[in-house]
Amino acid sequence: MGAFLNTCFFILVYLSLFSLHSVSNSYSLSCKLQKNFQLNEMHMPGDVVLGGLFEVHYSSVFPEWTYTSEPQWPICKGFDTLGFRHAMTMAFTIDEINRKSDLLPNVTLGYSLYDNCVALVIGFSGGLSLASGREEHYVFEENCLGTPPVLGIVGDSASTFSIATSNVLGLFKMPIVSYFSTCSCLSNRQRFPSFFRTIPSDAFQVRAMIQILQHFSWTWVGLLVSDDDYGLHVALSFQSDLTQSSGACLAYVEVLPLDSDPTKLSRIVDVMKISTARVVMVFANEFHMIHLIAEVIRQNVTDLQWIASEAWTVSTVLQTPELMPYLRGTLGIAIRRGEIPGLREFLIQIHPDKVNNGSSGTSMVRQFWESTFRCKFASSGWLKAGEKLCNGEEDLQNVESDFLDVSNLRPEYNIYKAVYSLAYALDDVMKCEPGRGPFSGHSCANLQTLEPWQVVHYLQKVNFTTSFGDQVSFDENGDALPIYDVINWLWLSDGKIKFQNVGEVKRSDFKGEVLKIDEDKIFWNFIPKKPPRSVCSESCPPGTRMARKKGEPECCFDCVPCSEGKISNKTDSMECTSCPEDFWSSPKHDHCVPKKTEFLSYHEPLGICLTTASLLGTFLCAVVLGIFIRHRSTPMVRANNTELSFLLLVSLKLCFLCSLLFIGRPRLWTCKLRHATFGIIFVLCVSCILVKTMVVLAVFKASKPGGGAGLKWFGVMQQKGTVLVLTSIQAAICTVWIVFSSPFPHKNTKYYNDKIVYECVVGSTIGFIVLLGYIGFLAILSFLLAFLARNLPDNFNEAKLITFSMLIFCAVWVAFVPAYVNSPGKYADAVEIFAILASSFGLLVSLFGPKCYIILLRPEWNTKKAIMGRGTTNSSK
Repeated sequence: MGAFLNTCFFILVYLSLFSLHSVSNSYSLSCKLQKNFQLNEMHMPGDVVLGGLFEVHYSSVFPEWTYTSEPQWPICKGFDTLGFRHAMTMAFTIDEINRKSDLLPNVTLGYSLYDNCVALVIGFSGGLSLASGREEHYVFEENCLGTPPVLGIVGDSASTFSIATSNVLGLFKMPIVSYFSTCSCLSNRQRFPSFFRTIPSDAFQVRAMIQILQHFSWTWVGLLVSDDDYGLHVALSFQSDLTQSSGACLAYVEVLPLDSDPTKLSRIVDVMKISTARVVMVFANEFHMIHLIAEVIRQNVTDLQWIASEAWTVSTVLQTPELMPYLRGTLGIAIRRGEIPGLREFLIQIHPDKVNNGSSGTSMVRQFWESTFRCKFASSGWLKAGEKLCNGEEDLQNVESDFLDVSNLRPEYNIYKAVYSLAYALDDVMKCEPGRGPFSGHSCANLQTLEPWQVVHYLQKVNFTTSFGDQVSFDENGDALPIYDVINWLWLSDGKIKFQNVGEVKRSDFKGEVLKIDEDKIFWNFIPKKPPRSVCSESCPPGTRMARKKGEPECCFDCVPCSEGKISNKTDSMECTSCPEDFWSSPKHDHCVPKKTEFLSYHEPLGICLTTASLLGTFLCAVVLGIFIRHRSTPMVRANNTELSFLLLVSLKLCFLCSLLFIGRPRLWTCKLRHATFGIIFVLCVSCILVKTMVVLAVFKASKPGGGAGLKWFGVMQQKGTVLVLTSIQAAICTVWIVFSSPFPHKNTKYYNDKIVYECVVGSTIGFIVLLGYIGFLAILSFLLAFLARNLPDNFNEAKLITFSMLIFCAVWVAFVPAYVNSPGKYADAVEIFAILASSFGLLVSLFGPKCYIILLRPEWNTKKAIMGRGTTNSSK
């Protein structure tokens, strides 16, 4: 940018010398051209003249500034054959239009072509010359009417040159159609109201490059740009668009020096060597690339994938055997290739004798001839040693040059479209019907009084299709429909270089930028022949998330495994997502799986053991009941309240069976039944024991003198009624509990993260406490009464058995409470089942074990005499 400002300063100093004379004559009715710029030029007269600015020389030498005399004009050096072909393409296109009868009939187009010599001051001077004309003396008409010297300009090539020219000529709405200026800043309609172009802007070029990076998954790239408007605007645009659209990062951004300072270039190549980025994008022209690649070769930097901007993608200067080991396989985007029928024949006919531009010394055709055939015309001055004289008989077809190779027309095709755009705009001017025009009062413009701003109006509406089939039109910013070819550099076995077209990038109204690429055609300069990997960090696989490395770009990251219960099911996930409530993360954390379910099952060892114990207890109760029924007439059975014993055995059997309700997956009906059934059956069991105890005490009192009156309250009906009332109270408690806040099944996820524990929630804790408290109250009361009757005579010794059994019962249920509270999930059910079985077995063995022993193994004791005698003996003791 500094070089641009210095050049602008030179322009102001230089041009101010010519403006002083104009001011002195500002009061006259005419303008006098004080001095002509010394430019390489070519002209052809016509009814309407179009201007052109081209790069016919690729360098210029500036004289030293003395500030004491008039600055000398820069000297152009290095004839650019392809740049001259660009100028001749415009001449051919105008010639072709003039021969058409359906486009601008009865109007002859002319041209004025200037060489910018890759110097801003020369290109800017050429633009001013086109706007002011070449007439030495210009007299104003009374009404100040008349057409300007040119009605449109094709050019310039460099963005910086177009910016400078458009900044000034845009004030006069002079239409400028560039074929090679890509800076996105030129799309600013407020600053450049009359600028158009037939080449896509850098904004589209940047997005096209990003499409290529995305296609090959290159997320870690280096960026090199030239130190001018073209490169600096690209750098800003690329850095913002890259992050927004693809998530890729720039490993480094380096500016290539304009002066090709070896020290600076060496430092830049050092950065490229150190970086892990294997893809390097270069937005610069071939001049910068020549010096950069020279330094790359000197340091022998290999294994790089070069991505070329359109400025050097098809540069023939870089196609040398020395550079190919480093540059082959280069991918780049190039201007759309087109075909221009008849151009080669036109170029063959170019001859210095056929051009009459008034000064052979500044004739671009003569300079082209001298450069191509390495000779000198007699009028060019003295011949140097080894030089030969040009005689005009040389044949272009006999010389090896790229000038006649029209197989790869890219900038030429843009020039062709630019000239036709201006021609179609002028044709629309002529087709305007009076009274239906677009200007004030529905008026039309005409070629005699046509003004540049009117051409801009029609140019904005141009829409036509070339003979190659491409549509040409301009959007509101003056940009043409964007399309690029994707090019791959091939180094053939015969040593020749080929630009292989492997795809295209174009804009779609519905899909944005669309890339089509044929990977099978691409040559990769790597082993194996595959696209290189260019990433700062390898992609994070599913099951992990990206964690930014502190102080580094966003595509440099660590892969952190997802925590328990979270997953990521795609590559490069930014966050891990939590699984739904009933799901858990897989071992690899890449998908959610249903959580394991846990409940006390019949199929697991614990469930099998408890079920077996329950069935065993039920079986033993049935056996004891069978024994008692079989020996119901024996004194041992009859002496122990037969009916209550039978009811107690049935209740114990039900106690064993009710434990099965706690096994299996909890459901609504099992949750409601398990505690209610358990509570009612255990109250029935304890009530029987309580009544038996009370009967023992009543019988003992009745055996004493005067105590028989109390025995009437403990008849069979009273005993059954007491058991029924006590059991009904528990039934009422359970009914209220179930009606108002019944237990229900619940999926508990608090115990384990990766399991769902199915359990029955008691609903009302108070109801559950009352249920257990009522059982405990009856058990304690039975224990106390039996404890009081423990010293009764031996013939009433069942009180001792009841005391021992209730002691076991109470001990089991006292231990149950803390164990139940602290046991999670299925283990709480197992604890409750264990308490039911343990207390049931305790009652069964304690109450009925000794009796069965006597009945089965000591039948001699199972007599009234034996029982009474044993009681007498014990009493005497």
